[in-house]
Amino acid sequence: MKKAQRGVVAAGITLLVFSMLAVVGCSGLITGTSLLKETPWKSLESPDGSFVIEFSVGKKGRPLYRVRHGEDEVIAESGVGFIEADGRDWTTGFAGLERSAVASHDASWKPVWGERSTVRDHYRSATVTFSRKQPPGELKLEVRAYDEGVAFRYLVDSRGEEKSIAIEREQTEFCIGDDHKLWAVYSAQGKYKKTRLSKIRSSVERPCIIEPDGGKVIAIAEAALVDFARMRLRRSETSPHTLVSRLHEPVKSALPLKTPWRVVMAADRAGQLLDNNDLLLNLNEPSKIADPSWIRPGKVIREVTLSTKGGLACVDFAVKNGMQFIEFDAGWYGNQGDEKSDASTVSRGNLDLPAVIKYAKEKNIGVILYVNRRHLERDLDKLLPVYKEWGIAGLKFGFVQHGDQRWTRWMHEAIAKCAEYKIMVDVHDEYRMTGWQRTYPNFLTAEGIGGDETRPPNEQALANLFNRMIAGPADHTFCYYNGYVDQTTSHAAQLAKMICFFSPWQFLFWYDQPSSAKDEPELEFIRVLPTTWDESRVIHGKVGTYAVVARRKGTDWYIGCLNAVEPRTLKVPLDFLPEGQAFEAAVYFRDPSVNTRTKVGISRRTVDSKTVLDVSMSKQGGVAVRICPTVKGCLYPTEKGS
Repeated sequence: MKKAQRGVVAAGITLLVFSMLAVVGCSGLITGTSLLKETPWKSLESPDGSFVIEFSVGKKGRPLYRVRHGEDEVIAESGVGFIEADGRDWTTGFAGLERSAVASHDASWKPVWGERSTVRDHYRSATVTFSRKQPPGELKLEVRAYDEGVAFRYLVDSRGEEKSIAIEREQTEFCIGDDHKLWAVYSAQGKYKKTRLSKIRSSVERPCIIEPDGGKVIAIAEAALVDFARMRLRRSETSPHTLVSRLHEPVKSALPLKTPWRVVMAADRAGQLLDNNDLLLNLNEPSKIADPSWIRPGKVIREVTLSTKGGLACVDFAVKNGMQFIEFDAGWYGNQGDEKSDASTVSRGNLDLPAVIKYAKEKNIGVILYVNRRHLERDLDKLLPVYKEWGIAGLKFGFVQHGDQRWTRWMHEAIAKCAEYKIMVDVHDEYRMTGWQRTYPNFLTAEGIGGDETRPPNEQALANLFNRMIAGPADHTFCYYNGYVDQTTSHAAQLAKMICFFSPWQFLFWYDQPSSAKDEPELEFIRVLPTTWDESRVIHGKVGTYAVVARRKGTDWYIGCLNAVEPRTLKVPLDFLPEGQAFEAAVYFRDPSVNTRTKVGISRRTVDSKTVLDVSMSKQGGVAVRICPTVKGCLYPTEKGS
């Protein structure tokens, strides 16, 4: 990472002198080998000045930008632009550059659900316009600078008689200045690998964390992907040390056009990126649901037998263990891969779905149904009134088509239609959120993660935590009682993951049946565990290695500690607790002496804001903690989560 000297700002133009920097196409190291001449740059600073994004015109009229965080340049000179299907090239030939007057925005809003009860939306914004005479035209960018990161998107105005635009490929570059390491994953549910930029095989998923040697941690992300092709990141063929946007397919859109946001975040440590993930929400439109009172987060058990008996047993289990939903997965209406299957009809003779729904409603338990995308794509408008009449609470979209513009648009339109019928949604498989759950908060969660179904060791879980969770909620499909837990991690670590991985719908027993539970003492933790939060923060963390995440609901705090690689003891200060008040802490840890199959021990102690917990974890271990005021009394067995 290079230290950049703060330039002189005058009339909106920043003149910066970068010493010993290679500047041609990001071909040199950020530590560089040549002197940069003084070049005018148009700049935009974040409210506190911690982030600066600058724009200029480079050789051959290439429109350029760069990003600084504090004294560190986190994105070196990088090109912007795109190429249309008819050959029109918006990456070169520009001579003029203008920046509009800077606008400021500072407001707070309350999400229907989230990791925080209040979100601050604070930024400075401007429009940057590159112009050229031959061929004539303008390249416009809407730019925002937050104290958490920067974002920009392309604006294409109406063009006379032209009513649409076809973008063949986007050429947004992210020059990271050297052959730094990044966390690469080649599919949304794939396995992460920390590798050098020069070693990545193909395009990688976003969000993507880059860890420069001895510098700031960087994340590249996408926000507000609704009617566009999905962006991934490939290695540049012409500019070393540079990632380039790669659209899943060409895009055709009506004019005027606003593309999704391209987002750059940076921080001193990876945990701060998670602390700042509201940035993606802020780049999306406010909620379009006038009355969201019907939207209900909670904990879920999947009913695996697809039978009336199994459904009723799951309802009783949910009531007993402070859960709010049961889910019937693939197979209730027939073979999900068969186009002839009818998702408006229950095909299993031993499943009386209306009876289960009726019983569940009497117990205040909601029913979620899985429907494969092929039947949703074909019959959504027919199915939604049927499901409303049945009284289901939500749908899980299965094996959704992803990446291309058509199916991205379809899925978001489908979620909006579900809102009309007061139906909540979980989108599974390769889709990753980009903040649109702010606009339609009936969109509670999505997969797009190598969750417990893939039996990940904690190294993978911790890579997912720091990368994937920047994007938003993840349906991790926890398999609490499954045998793989004993083989790869621990049940105490499973409890910790339930805190670390945020999801308003938290699927806790993916492969389990009610009979799997033997009234283990740690079920008290699940009974009271919330799924949405008033406050969240990462106390400790290293991607792929360890994490300590603390979350607050009301007066209670929950701490998830997760570890990989090697045994570790971490000091966890409780200075976030109110001063002068006593609390009770219940600590859930692996204890081989406990006479249960899960081997979860529970210790209790009094704590306050001056307490520092010594948390010891095995190589693949974890510890969960619940803290509540002593005047309330912790962990009454009858307490319910929310």
